[in-house]
Amino acid sequence: MSRGVRMVMLGRQGAGKGTQCVRLSRHYVVPHISTGDMLRAAVREGTPLGRKAHEIMNNGGLVPDDLMIDIVDDRLDRDDTTSRGYILDGFPRTVGQAEALEKITASLPLDLVVDLHVATEVVLERLASRRVCADCGHNYSVDAPPKYGWVCDNCGGDVVQREDDKPDAISKRLAEYEANTAPLIEWYRDRGLLEVVDGLGPADEVTERLYAVVDARRSS
Repeated sequence: MSRGVRMVMLGRQGAGKGTQCVRLSRHYVVPHISTGDMLRAAVREGTPLGRKAHEIMNNGGLVPDDLMIDIVDDRLDRDDTTSRGYILDGFPRTVGQAEALEKITASLPLDLVVDLHVATEVVLERLASRRVCADCGHNYSVDAPPKYGWVCDNCGGDVVQREDDKPDAISKRLAEYEANTAPLIEWYRDRGLLEVVDGLGPADEVTERLYAVVDARRSS
């Protein structure tokens, strides 16, 4: 077990980040840490940060940057990440969060940041056709549905279209990405950390492209 990597995955919603992060996590034997995972874990474990986040979300609010940064800091200070690394998915979302992450990781800096590039028109089509298991979160699409009706092949849960995958919500999310997250691409390029990987094509081909850029960074 000798691989390991410290990296951030960027990309528009619908670019396939979730699928690829899971594969990278298994290949490099590091945790795949998403914003949602971190929040749910903090809430489930009942940490002080988790209780604060839970209260904010229960009241319909968005978790503020300072709290999100504290949750990330706490997660990246655990043994599995300090010893082997991690794949961050969904954080940072803004240059301000990236600046905070740079401080958090000062002693163990990032190896690279990947922008999984898929054009807007393609992700719009993907998101509009995406369906998700309400229980386990497994992804399907109208072109690749479950075997039996809209019942998840993995766990038997209901497969549904999420509210944030409907047209108005998709447009809003992509606009937010362009306004807030896209500037991170230049920020990380300026620091020599950015690798752009084409996210089009069969998932296995995209995975091989990702392995190639990660391995090149780790051997440099």
